[in-house]
Amino acid sequence: MPGIIGKKIGMTSIFTPEGKNIPCTVIEAGPCVVTQIKTVEKDGYNALQLGFGEKKEKNTPKAEKKHYEKAQTSPKRVLIEFRNPSINVDDYKLGQTITLAEMEGKIIPNDYIDVVGTSKGKGFQGVIKRHNFSGVGGTTHGQHNRLRAPGSMGASSFPSRVFPGMRMAGQTGNARVKMQNLLVIQVIADKNLLLVKGSVPGAIGSILIVEY
Repeated sequence: MPGIIGKKIGMTSIFTPEGKNIPCTVIEAGPCVVTQIKTVEKDGYNALQLGFGEKKEKNTPKAEKKHYEKAQTSPKRVLIEFRNPSINVDDYKLGQTITLAEMEGKIIPNDYIDVVGTSKGKGFQGVIKRHNFSGVGGTTHGQHNRLRAPGSMGASSFPSRVFPGMRMAGQTGNARVKMQNLLVIQVIADKNLLLVKGSVPGAIGSILIVEY
C-alpha cells in the first residue's frame, strides 16, 4: 500500500530519554476498507479505492449504497483512490480491512512519512497575514492608516498593469497541503494511532492521507 487514510486527533508532546520535549500530532490512521479494486485489464491501471470513517445510511445516495454493498461494508465518510504502479492488487480483496497492525514494518518509528490534508480556511486576508509582508513604512513616515497596506504593485506607464501571480490580498487557507518528511515518533498499532513530529494541515477531526 502506498498510503492509508486517517484523521487528525489532536496534539501532544513526548519526552525523549534525554529529557527533550518533542511536539507531536496524533493521527488515527485507519482502519480502512477496500471498496474497489482497479486492474490494468479492466480499467487500464492498477489502483485501490479505500473507504474511511462511518456515514449514516440515510445520507448516502442509492448509487453509492450499491457500491458499498459490493464490498459488503457500511457507508464510509470518504473514499480515496491510491494509484501506484507498484501496487500488487492480487494481495487485496474487496471488503478487506486494512489497519496499522496489518501494515507492521511499513510505518515504523524513526521513519519519515508525508501527510496530505486540507488547511484551515481563514477567509479573505490581507498581504501581511497571507504573505507575511512587513507593512509599508513606519509611524514617522506619514503613513497614517496605511501601515498594513501592500505598497506599490505595478510599474508606471509601462506595462500599465499588475503582473499575474502578484502577491496580494485574497482567499487564505482551505487548500490541499502536503507536509513532507515528518518523523514518526511512535506507532500504537492496536489503537491505529500514529504520533508524528510537528504539525499537520487541517483542524481536529479533518481527513488526512498518510503516504509512506
